[in-house]
Amino acid sequence: MSEPFAMRLERLAREAFDELAAACDLAALEAWRVRFLGKSGRLTEELKRIGTLGPEERPLAGAEVNQIKGRLEAALGARRESLAAAARETQLAAEAVDVTLPGRGRGLGGLHPLTQALRRIEDIFAAMGFDWAEGPEVEDEFHNFEALNIPAHHPARAMHDTFYLAEGGLLRTHTSTVQIRFMRHHAPPFRIIAPGRVYRADALDPTHSPVFHQVEGLVVGEGIHMGHLKATLKRFLEGFFEQALSLRLRPSYFPFTEPSAEVDIGCLLCGGKGCRVCKGTGYIEVLGCGLVHPEVLARIGIDPERDSGFAFGMGVERLLMLKDGVPDVRLFYENDLRFLRSLR
Repeated sequence: MSEPFAMRLERLAREAFDELAAACDLAALEAWRVRFLGKSGRLTEELKRIGTLGPEERPLAGAEVNQIKGRLEAALGARRESLAAAARETQLAAEAVDVTLPGRGRGLGGLHPLTQALRRIEDIFAAMGFDWAEGPEVEDEFHNFEALNIPAHHPARAMHDTFYLAEGGLLRTHTSTVQIRFMRHHAPPFRIIAPGRVYRADALDPTHSPVFHQVEGLVVGEGIHMGHLKATLKRFLEGFFEQALSLRLRPSYFPFTEPSAEVDIGCLLCGGKGCRVCKGTGYIEVLGCGLVHPEVLARIGIDPERDSGFAFGMGVERLLMLKDGVPDVRLFYENDLRFLRSLR
């Protein structure tokens, strides 16, 4: 004997409500909707069976089906809202921010230590009345060698380990080239510094790099002598290292200066007592200098009988390594933010 329509409908409603209560997420809820209210759902199938009932039963059966459908849809909406609210609470709990924690802050960029050192050098010399000059990094042999009293086959050329270019020219080995270009277009008196990158075919190691920064200085005018040179360098070095320094000049040789000298300062580590860094001498070499060779002045049209001058050159990396105790020149080029921040 077949189950009466009303009983079957009531049993279907109980099953639907029980399964709806058990749905634990929105995906299960959607599966429930398809199972009971979809186009092929169980309640839809009951609607199709109404046509098999007698004429007097159909209106009552249709009303019962619509009533149950309305109750299920209302329960579905309530359950969906409940599950959505629970999902939002879970998400908010997982993404909660503790507003009592200190802020992380915003990382601010800064100038590279070498840029800062170059600007500091420029500022110190500007206070002494020096102008700033620049020139090309790709040079010719005249400006890089011959104008500086280093003709072809001169032994000093081997000291520079030059990068020659296939299309002609070379990468400058010092910023003395800037001094030559400046003197050819300016009449004495003048005082300039020439900062910039220079290139030498050196192997990369803790104290050498194939590219580094150099600052060269030049003063030309009447009556310039070694006393002016030493006073200028002492004032600069004490300004850069921010302390009083003992200074000495040792005789040396450079083709473009005569006389020439190496400049030493009292060891910054041991205070001149002698240590491993200064090899027990109490002094550290920092730069080279000398009076401009008369032939260099004459070659570019300046009368060496009337004017004289002095020149000096220094490696910026070397000065910064001495000032801040940096053990390896490669650190300046490896972009390790921990190192770069330590020198700010």
